[in-house]
Parts: sequence; structure tokens; C-alpha cells
Amino acid sequence: MLMYVNGRLITTAALAAGIVLGACSSDQSSWSPSSAGGAVTASAASGATSITQPTTEQVSTESITTVPVTAVPVTTGPVAPVSATSVSVTSVSVSSISATSVVDPASVAARPSTGCGTDTAGAGENLITETDLARAGRVLDILPSAYDRVTPLPLVLDLHGYQEPLEIQRLMSNLAAAGEQHGFVVVIPQADDEVPRWDASVGSTDVKFIGQVIDLELTKHCIDEARVYVDGLSNGAFMSSAVACGLGDRVAAVAAVAGIRDPKGCTFSRPVPVIAFHGTADTFVSYEGGLGPSVANLPTGGGGTLGASAVTTDGPSVEQIAAAWAGRNGCVHAPPTSTVVANDVTLLAFDCPADAPVELYRIEGGGHAWPGSEFSRSIESIVGITTFSIDATALMWAFFAAHPLIG
Repeated sequence: MLMYVNGRLITTAALAAGIVLGACSSDQSSWSPSSAGGAVTASAASGATSITQPTTEQVSTESITTVPVTAVPVTTGPVAPVSATSVSVTSVSVSSISATSVVDPASVAARPSTGCGTDTAGAGENLITETDLARAGRVLDILPSAYDRVTPLPLVLDLHGYQEPLEIQRLMSNLAAAGEQHGFVVVIPQADDEVPRWDASVGSTDVKFIGQVIDLELTKHCIDEARVYVDGLSNGAFMSSAVACGLGDRVAAVAAVAGIRDPKGCTFSRPVPVIAFHGTADTFVSYEGGLGPSVANLPTGGGGTLGASAVTTDGPSVEQIAAAWAGRNGCVHAPPTSTVVANDVTLLAFDCPADAPVELYRIEGGGHAWPGSEFSRSIESIVGITTFSIDATALMWAFFAAHPLIG
């Protein structure tokens, strides 16, 4: 596939080299914002997706016309208006996702946002540029056909990785199709830097920015405030970890793909349910701890690379990080149960309170990849093996739907 990024025609394989994380310590990520990013245009044999960079002088909204790319399967079909208190989960056994959940999600009443009854937007996609927020950024709104402006729908923020334009994250997660199928709003924010990246430290400007994006969505659209969720890939997973620390009173649950972190200085206002996915052969974020050799080639602003000094072997393993989350969530201080989900996938689940589960899907031989993503598989030469034994998007949505914000 070819893409235009900042006016240059490049291959997705070249771009994929930068969809990961960047330099960080084993328990804290820190990035320095640079200049704004540019336009993105993706094309494929069966269609095209285009995003035009809005003016940076003012807030603007532009429609995006999308034709699904062949490599990304989309399951839509007719979708009737869905009540946020009765969102259905199909194709995934909720019992296999969260055995500790004893609260019926449907019993948790929807909390309509201020946008309910006042929004004039219809189903579809819009790209918005905001200039008066904590940092320069863009936001892709994806409203499903179930959106009727008066029924509050769940909201999922999908956070991109290092150097990854939002449209690449859209292809990677395919959450837009899941939102259409299950009736939830998807928002993909982009950090507009020369090299798009998140400062995933607790209390950072970027965490504040994500909070402001949530505020915008609640004001503009009809959102269920009891069902706001955040997921992320790599540097975006670092960020979803930081969001759980800083915005846990607003975000019901988080998901981390190839990058769950235990941010330095993290304290919770409430236990936050977390589901994570990580490959044991990840050469960017090492499963055993530290950052792998592939980070050395990641770009920095000004044309350089992070270099060998970014590679580390110290720090907690992914399983130790998950255990730290379990401890913070008030789970039993004991090893997690281990359930073989497939030949290459094991679910590690901690003994946690019903409203604070911690689950880690360990992918044997898996790379820095999004399980079940056709786009991820198309760039395996960069990110490593992508398993199709599980679908991370389906699993995280089932987990989200089972864990609304209670109280």
C-alpha cells in the first residue's frame, strides 16, 4: 500500500517502522512535542481513504469519505439504535473474558452527556482540528449508524503509536467496524508533532489533552458517561496506562496492546479494569522487560534515530507490570490463573474484585502486533508475527461492555 505523509509518497512498510513507541524507561514514557503533522492519504486496490489536514488557524470540521480497504474485514449490516444499557456482545464469550464480573452491565444506568438532545451531527466520520487545547492535535470522530443524537452511546478512544498517523491506527484496530456493529462511538486522537507521539507520564500535558478530548465528545455528542473507555497500541498503550492513572474517575476501563506500563507516580482515584495483549517475541517492547533492539531505528525529529542507547534490558517484565496493576486494583496477592486459549495464546487472570479485573493475553512468539488485525499481518516484516487465534478488538470490546463505570 502507498501513503502520502507530509507530501511524500511512501510505503506502509516504511511507515510501519515508526508505529511503535520511542524511548522510555521501563516504567515511564516521556516525549517532547515538536511541530504539527500533515495530511494522510491511503489507497488500496479496492478503495481509498483520504484525510485532508484542516487549517491550524482555527477549529474546523471536515467530512471524510471512506471506502473499506480490502485487507481490513468489515462486518456491519443493519444496526438499529442501541441503548447504552443493553449493548450486546457477539462472537465472544463474556465468561471467558471476565470470570470475576458479577455486576450485570445492563443494570448500570446510562449517564447521558450534555450533548444528548442538542447535537446536530449524524452518523458518519468527521476530522476535527482543535487549537485551544493543551497541545496541538486532531480528532477523528466516527459515529455509527445507531447514533440518533438522543440515545447515549458508549465512547472508545483509540490511541495511536509512535510516529503513527491516526488513519494507520484506524486500519490497525478496525474499531470503526466494531463500533458500527455494536453501536458505540469511536474517537481517534492524533498528537500533531513532527513525529507523532505521546508523553505518557502521569500528569503530562498529553493526559490533560485526552481529558479535554473526552470533554469535547461529551459536549458535542450524546455519550454515555458511564461507558467511556480508552485503548492504545504501543506508545498509545503507554498512554492508556497513564490515562487510567490520571483520568480513572472518568474512564471506566482501559486496554493496552503491546505496551502496558506501570507509570511512575501512578495513583488511582478508583480501581480501573485493564485488559492487555503482548507477544513474547516483541522486539520493540520486550516481554521480559526493557526495550528491544528494534527501537534503535525509530526516527526522531530532525531526521535522526533513537540509536542503540534507547535499547534497554532492565525493568519489570510485562507479567510483573500486570501484577503491579493487580496490586493497585486490590486483587489477591497471588500468581494469576493460567488458561490456554489457543496453541499460542494464554490468558493470565488475577483474582480481583468484580469491578477491577486485570487480564493479560500472552501470545507465544507474537510480535509488536495487534492480534487479529489484517493490517498488522500485512506489516509483519516490521512488527513480527500477528496471531489470529484471538481478535484483540473483539476481546477488548467485550471486556469494556462488561465493565461500565459504577457509582
